[in-house]
This record gives sequence, structure tokens and C-alpha cells, in this order.
Amino acid sequence: YRQRKRLCAQAKNKYQSPKYRLIVRFTNKFVICQIAYSLIDGDRILCQANSAELPRYGLEVGLKNYAAAYCTGLLVARRLLQKVGLDETYEGNTDIDAEVVKCEVGKKTYYVEEVDEEKRPFRALLDVGVRATTTGCRIFGALKGAADGGLDVPHSEKRFPGYDRDAKEYDADMHRERIFGGHVGEYMEYLEEEDNTKFKEQFASYVAAEVEPDDLEELYEGVHEKIREDPSAADKEDFSPDKSFKRKAKISLQERKARVQAKKDAKKG
Repeated sequence: YRQRKRLCAQAKNKYQSPKYRLIVRFTNKFVICQIAYSLIDGDRILCQANSAELPRYGLEVGLKNYAAAYCTGLLVARRLLQKVGLDETYEGNTDIDAEVVKCEVGKKTYYVEEVDEEKRPFRALLDVGVRATTTGCRIFGALKGAADGGLDVPHSEKRFPGYDRDAKEYDADMHRERIFGGHVGEYMEYLEEEDNTKFKEQFASYVAAEVEPDDLEELYEGVHEKIREDPSAADKEDFSPDKSFKRKAKISLQERKARVQAKKDAKKG
């Protein structure tokens, strides 16, 4: 309750300007990212992206892993900034090094490389729902994608893959490897050597798409470039329902009674 209240409730001196949220949710197969704000009668969705759209950009397999979450976060960020006219002002981090990007203007910290004098960056707060925010969670992959896409999302490196809580050190290279699917490629190579039958079963879609472990980084780089070229949503396909099916007409009360009586007579006979 308190988390939800702090994400939605705006300060009174803001004059009803909405507080935007970056909502990240995972289904059984996909990643969903939304930019929303709250009104008294419910939420309003400003923009959304789904990892089911990623095949349009060349990614047809692994639509729920950490790398796919990053791509979905990047897509929703670029799509939103294009919608509000900030896509050219805030291009985000094109050189992905997994470092936390931020700058200070006055007494306020912005999580972008540079703040424009006329237009401030679009700020959104991460909404994780009821998911546990463990270190290395895929939610933070979507956050990093949105931050690299040009959104101003407050965060630190403490929950990214590669952060050592005991040593208080952050290994950005390990995080970058996750962003480009390095952990998936390593497991593919390991499983192919140890248990080829299980490999063919677990990575059947990768085998069918002819995706090799060494090709993953190049694949994700291409996906990131295509998202930046055209983040707009695809045109809706025209839907024409199948009108050949007709439901059977309901039988009348007398017909039902007659059918029941016929069954009774059949049993007696």
C-alpha cells in the first residue's frame, strides 16, 4: 500500500501534474513495459511495448530473458520519447557499457548524460508490482533498457548483475554480458556438450531459428539498432470475424418437455 501510494501520490505544489511510472510485468512467455500515470478513477497508459513485438526487429527466440527485457525497455523508451517529441533531444546511451549514467543540475540528479536547457528529460519511476527485487532480476534489465533509451529513471547499480554487496563493487562487464545474452550462450554451449538431448529439447526454438551461441551478441546489437531506427508501433491488422458459424436456435419449453418424455418412454420400452 505504501509503495503504491508513493508511486502515485504527487506533491500538492505540483498542481496535478502526473507522476509517471515505468511498469514492468512478466507473463509466461513475454515481457510487458508500460508508461502510466494515475488518476482518481484509475490508471492511464501513455505508452506500452511488449516483447511479442521483437520478432519485427529480428529477435524471434528468447522473448522473456534478461536481454529481451532490456530490448523491451529500450523500445518503450524510444517509442514514448518519439510520441512526446523528445527522441532527438535525448537519444540515450548508444554505446552500451552497462554503467550508470547520471548528471547533476543544480541540486537535482538526472539519470541522463546531459540535460537540455529548454526541455528537461522525461522522468518515470520503476513500478515492480509484487515481484521480489533481487540482485540481477530481469526487471532491472528493462529498467536499464529504458534508461539507455533516454528516459530519466532513478536507479543505482546495487541491483544490477555484477554488483557484489559484500565488496561493494560493481562489475559492469558482467552486466553488459547479460544485456547481450552472454549467459544464455554459455549455458547453450555447456548443455550441448553435457547433454545433447536436453539441449535439443530446451533450445529447440534456437535450433529451428539457426541461432548459435556465438551469434547472440551480434543479433542483439542488430535488434537495438532497428529499435532506434523505428520504435513506432506496427499498424493494426484488419480483423474480419468468421460469420459462417451460426449458433443453434434455442428450443422451446414444450420441445424440451417432449424430448424428456421421449427419453422416459424409451427407458420404459
